[in-house]
Amino acid sequence: MTTLIDVFCAFFRIGLFGFGGGPTMIPLVHAEVVNRYHWMSDDEFSNVLAIGNTLPGPIATKMAGYIGYKVAGYTGMLLAVIAVAVPLVIVMVAGLSLLNQYRDMPWVSGMANGVIPVVSWMLAKLTWDFFAKGYKSLGITTACIMSVAAFALINLAGIHPGIIIAGILLAAMFKPAQPATQTES
Repeated sequence: MTTLIDVFCAFFRIGLFGFGGGPTMIPLVHAEVVNRYHWMSDDEFSNVLAIGNTLPGPIATKMAGYIGYKVAGYTGMLLAVIAVAVPLVIVMVAGLSLLNQYRDMPWVSGMANGVIPVVSWMLAKLTWDFFAKGYKSLGITTACIMSVAAFALINLAGIHPGIIIAGILLAAMFKPAQPATQTES
C-alpha cells in the first residue's frame, strides 16, 4: 500500500537529483513511478507525459501533481508538488550563492561539465524507450516518419513540441476506430 511518505520521498528524490530542469527529471520520474513503486505502467506514464507536455508550466510539477493525486488523492498531490519543488528552491538559493562565490574555481566547472554526459545518457535512454514503444505499436515505418517529422517541425520550423503533441492527440481523437480483429477458435 502506498503511503504519503512514499509519495513525498519519491518526488523529493526527483527534485533533489533533477539536474538540468524539467526534461532531465522525466527519466527520474519514470524510475520512481514506473520502476520503483509501480504506480503506473509505461503506457500510463507515456500518456501523462504527453498530456503534461501540452500544458503550460514546468513538467516536473505537473507530473508530480497528477501522479500524487492518482496515487494518494489531494493530499498526495500537494505532498508530491511540495516535495519536488522544495529541493529545487533550496538548491537554487544555496547553489547559486555558492556558484557565484566559487565560479572561478576549476572544480565548479568540472562539476557542471561532469553532470552533462550523465543527463545526456538519461535523456537518450528515455528517448530510445519511447521510440521502441512507438515502433512496436505503430510499426517501424510510421514511427520513423513521425520521429523525422517531429524533429523537422521542432528543430527546423521552430514549432513548440506541445503544439505537435496536441495536434497528434487531436488527430487521434478524430481518427475512425479500427475494427477489432477476431481470433479464430
